[in-house]
Amino acid sequence: MPQMPRIAALALAASASIALLATACTGQPDAGPGDDVSKETTLNFWHAWSAPSEVRAVKDLVAGFEKAHPTIHVNVVGNMTDDKINQALRTGGGKAPDVISSFTTNSVGRFCSSGALVDLDPFFEKSGIDPRKTFPKAMNEYTRFDGDRCAVPLLGDAYGLYYNKTAFEKAGITSPPKTWSQFERDAKKLTIPQGGTFRQLGFMPNYHGWETTTEHYLGQFSPRYFDKDGKSNVAEDPAFEQAFKLQKRLVDELGGYRKLETYRSKLGDEWGPKHPFHTGQVAMQLDGEWRLGMALDSKPDFEIGVAPLPVPDDRADEYGKGYITGTIAGIAATSRKQNAAWELVKYMTTDTDAVVDFSNAIHNVPSTLAALKSPKLKYDPRFRTFLEIAANPDSTTAPASVNGGVYLTTIQEFGYDYESGRATDLRKGLRETARQIDTDIAQAK
Repeated sequence: MPQMPRIAALALAASASIALLATACTGQPDAGPGDDVSKETTLNFWHAWSAPSEVRAVKDLVAGFEKAHPTIHVNVVGNMTDDKINQALRTGGGKAPDVISSFTTNSVGRFCSSGALVDLDPFFEKSGIDPRKTFPKAMNEYTRFDGDRCAVPLLGDAYGLYYNKTAFEKAGITSPPKTWSQFERDAKKLTIPQGGTFRQLGFMPNYHGWETTTEHYLGQFSPRYFDKDGKSNVAEDPAFEQAFKLQKRLVDELGGYRKLETYRSKLGDEWGPKHPFHTGQVAMQLDGEWRLGMALDSKPDFEIGVAPLPVPDDRADEYGKGYITGTIAGIAATSRKQNAAWELVKYMTTDTDAVVDFSNAIHNVPSTLAALKSPKLKYDPRFRTFLEIAANPDSTTAPASVNGGVYLTTIQEFGYDYESGRATDLRKGLRETARQIDTDIAQAK
C-alpha cells in the first residue's frame, strides 16, 4: 500500500482532531457562566512550560493572582502538550483544565471553530477592556478566527536579526542592513570561503537553517495568505513570489543548495551552546528574542548586534517591523467555572505588573502595549529591539485557519522543493500549493 503524502496525512489528522474537538461544544451552557467568583472555588490551569525557571515563574504568576483573589485557588499543571490539552478539552470532567495556555498560535483556528474554547469578547466587554487598545496589532490577529476571539496573548515572540559586530567591522560594514538588497550584499561580503566549504558564512538561507522558515521570511513581505472568500492567496499575492525569489537568490549566491546543506550538517544544533552564530561560523542570524540570552550564555568572542530584519526595497518605510507569534491562553468550554477562569485569564494577560514580572522571568516579549512601555521591565539594552518590533503596527503574523498550521506546512514543503531545485517553475508551484491548501481546508470543514 503506498505511503500517504505527508501533507494529506496532516490534513486528515487535523480533520479528525477538529471532529473530536467539536464534540466538546455540545455541553457548553446556553445561558452563559453562572459561577459566583466571591465564593471559594478551585481552578485547573494547564500550561506547556517545563524548564525549572519557567515553572517557577508560572507559579509566581499564579501566586500573585491568588493573593489578589483570595477566594479563587489554582491547581497548576505544567508540561502539557497540545495533544494532552485537546484530549482534556474533549472529555471535560473535574480534573480537566478550566484555563489552558499553548505555545502554538496555529491551534487558534481549531480551538475557535470547534468551540473547544469560549469566545472571550463578552468577558472583555463586561470588564470594560478593549483588546484593540490593550494588545499589539499582530497579537490581536493571531488570537482570533472568523470573528471569534477564543484566545488571548500571554507573552509573545518577535523575530529580528542578530549580527556579529566584529565580523561587520572586518568586512567594512558600518550598520545592519535595512533592505533585502543591502542584506544580500552584506551576506556575500561576510562570507569567507575555505577550501570547498566556509570559514565564515554570511548567512544560512536554507529553510532547514534553524528559524529561516518560509513563514518567517514571508513576514517581512506582509503577505495576504487568504482572500476575502477564504481561498488561498499564495498564487495571487506577489509578496509570495518576491519572498521565494529572494531566498532562492541567497541560496544560489552564497554557494548553492548542496554546498550550504553540507556545511549546515556539520554545524551545532539550534538549542545548544555550539549554535553556529554563537561560534562565529555564521555572521548573521534570523531568530527570536530568546537567542540573545542563549548567545550571551555561550560567551562568544565577538560583540553581538541586534536589529530588525530587513524589508523589501519597495517597503523601506516599514523597516522596524517583524514577524510576531507567542503563547496563548483561553477558557475551556467544558468548564463550569468560567467567571472565575476569566478572572485568572484577565489577570495573567492584562494586569500590567503581572505581565511585566512574567516577562522578566521568562524572557519573552510582553504582550500588552502598556507592559511594552513599562519602566519595570528588566532587559539587556539590545532586547529593546524586540519590544519595538512587537509594538510596531506594521509587524505581521500568520492568520488562524480551521485546520491549524497545515497551510503553513504546505507552503514550507514547496519551499524545500524550490530551494533544492526539485521544483523549477515558481508560479506553477505556487498555483499547485494554493490548490492543495484550499483542498485541505475544504476537507477540514
